[in-house]
Formats: sequence, C-alpha cells, structure tokens
Amino acid sequence: MADVAGRMDAAKMIAGGVKRYMMDGAIANYESWEDAVGSQPLTPIADETEGAAMLYSSGTTGKPKGVKHPLSKQPLGAPNPIGMVLAGLYQATPEMLYLSPAPLYHSAPLQFTMAVHRIGGTVVVMEHFDPEQSLALFEKYRVTHTQMVPTMFIRMLKLPEPMRRKYDHSTLKVAIHAAAPCPIAIKEQMIAWWGPKIFEYYAGTESNGFCAIDSSQWLQHKGSVGKPLMGKVHIVGNDGAELGTGEAGTIFFEGGGVFEYHNDPEKTKSSRNDKGWSTLGDIGYLDEDGYLYLTDRKANMIISGGVNIYPQEAENLLATHPKVQDVAVFGVPNEDFGEEVKAVVQPVDINQAGPDLAAELIDFCRAHLSAIKCPRTIDFDAELPRHPTGKLFKRLIKDRYWIGHSKRIAE
Repeated sequence: MADVAGRMDAAKMIAGGVKRYMMDGAIANYESWEDAVGSQPLTPIADETEGAAMLYSSGTTGKPKGVKHPLSKQPLGAPNPIGMVLAGLYQATPEMLYLSPAPLYHSAPLQFTMAVHRIGGTVVVMEHFDPEQSLALFEKYRVTHTQMVPTMFIRMLKLPEPMRRKYDHSTLKVAIHAAAPCPIAIKEQMIAWWGPKIFEYYAGTESNGFCAIDSSQWLQHKGSVGKPLMGKVHIVGNDGAELGTGEAGTIFFEGGGVFEYHNDPEKTKSSRNDKGWSTLGDIGYLDEDGYLYLTDRKANMIISGGVNIYPQEAENLLATHPKVQDVAVFGVPNEDFGEEVKAVVQPVDINQAGPDLAAELIDFCRAHLSAIKCPRTIDFDAELPRHPTGKLFKRLIKDRYWIGHSKRIAE
C-alpha cells in the first residue's frame, strides 16, 4: 500500500485534520488500519443493519452526480441485490474466479467485486485494461466470469488472429457487458469467438431499473439490451405522451429502485415525469416482444436542419472498420443547419491519418447508412479520452468545436 500513499499525497486527496490509514504496516503520516480496527469493540450495535453505497456517476455527459439510495434497514449480512443477480443470472458460486478489467472506483466494477467476495468467490483486478493481458489472465487464473464494456471487445477483436488464438479461455462461463451500446457486428463476432457466454444488462448507478439478455435471446433480437427484470419500461415522447412499439423516445422506468442526486434537488426532479417514472436520459424503443433497444443518450442528439440524428449508429459502424481503433461522433456548428455530423477517429496506425483515410471512412459510412447520419468531416487524434471503465468522454472532444458558440455542451 505504500506505493499508493505517494499518489494520494500528490493528488491532495486528504483534507487537514483527517486521519490517514494504511494496511499491512504504516509509513510516516499514516496510521495502521489493523490497529485502529482492533481497538474497536466487538459487541454489535443494537440497530446494526446493511448500509448503502453513495456512488458518483462517471460524468461522461456532464458533472458527476452523487447517487443516493435509501437504506434497506435489512439486518447485516442480508442477501445483497447484486449478489442475487450474480447468482440468479450469471451462475455465481464460491468457486468462481472473477476478472475485473476496470478500476474499482466505478460503480459496476466495485459493486460486482464486493458481491463476488460476499458470495465467497475470488477476484483478480487489472489496474489498466490491456486486450492481450486480459486474455493471458483468462488462461493464467482460469477465469470463470468477467465484466467488460464494448470498447474492450473491439480492442480484443482487433488483436492479430494468432494472438487471439494463443490463450485458453475454456474455463470462461460468463462474460457480462454493459455501460454502452455494443455494435451488432462486434457482439456477433464475440459470440462466435467465445460461444453463447455473452450476457448484457442495461442499468445505471441509480438502480431505477434493470434489463438483461443472454446470447440466445440476443441472437433472436439483435441489438437489444433485454427485457426488464426490475421496473416496467415506458418510452416517452417530448410531449410526455407514451409512444408505441418501434417508436424511439426517452426511456423511463416505473416501479424500480428509488434514488436522489446528492445535494441536487433540481437534478433529481428533472429525472422524473409527472407520473413518478424515472429516467437516466437514454433514448430507445421497444419491439413487439417487449425487448428494449438503446438509440443514444438524449444529451448526444444532433439536430441538423430540424432532423434529429443519434450519432451512436454511425459510431457503432465506424468502430467496425479495420483501420479504426476508436471513434467519437457528435454535432458541430453549422451556419445553415445549426449542427452537422462530425467524427474524430483514433486510427489503428496514426501514420495513416489524413484526407485519404477520412474519405475512405466517410464512403464506408455512406455505403451502410443514410448520408445525413454520416460525418461530413473527420478529424484524427492519437488517442480519444476514455474513462478507465471504457466510457467515452465525448464532451471533452466536443467542447473544442463549440468554443465561441451558443449551444450548451454539457447537461
């Protein structure tokens, strides 16, 4: 733990007068965690109950928000909701070996890791995601479960074929993914590679609803994030009216978990409608069988000449191009239409960046999508800003194109 102490000091994370503790010994300015815990009484307090974590959203579309849940008032040791999901949906047992390729300060990695420990399983945590190292860890530790985001799938699929085939992943039973829509072509390739072990869910730190889907269901409803297991899904238009099958609108959950945003009553209020349903701000639609499909986040919508364009569709397509490592698609100012579609691409080989590759990618997009959904121009960056969990900080890229313009960039 001593190596972490320097980083904490450098980041000025410790306020004056607050004690600092260290496990496995202590260095200057730190106290022993074991000694501090050992000095406390062993007799349980009278009202000992389960607590509730207050985690912060990742802040990819705006300022991070503290998500506060009411206490369950359940006795200490009562079944944990995420643990029940792991056991019920994902074959979790005390013998499981869970690989977390994302840091534990993000909601899903932290809560899944804690739930695995409560079940009695073992966790291997990666400090930073690396596609080949992930495959090597599958083999080394005989991993049975993991949780990833689509960007991680994309980066593994773009490894050379011999490298992908080099490592044994036969012990893997469940690979869970969430956090962002997964391009259909990418998920098809992952199922072909790993077998029907790919499970997806749609939920947020707010825990106001939960949808899930397995590989066999997904192959029958490609692109879906599943059916609701907690909360009823409603698709709502801008006028507040509920929309029909196949019509895209804001996704609301009815009857799911209760939450509020810490010290932000206005933000809490804006997440509800007049019926009391709550939303994470995502856009989607339901098919005739009740499966939910994500279109994009409302904050990412581009309005060009009065037409609503959701950039996720072009983003998902461009991510499948063999020369693209990463991509962000968003709206930039246009004097005639208000906005136009723009892409910033991280190429596999930065030396290929230039007008020829830009033209190739625009043509590739237009061969599969309507021209209005495709970028009119493409810029290149050596690396796009992503959260260590894999979420894209699109607003950080978009900001530089809106300097001096009136559109509000972040919610």
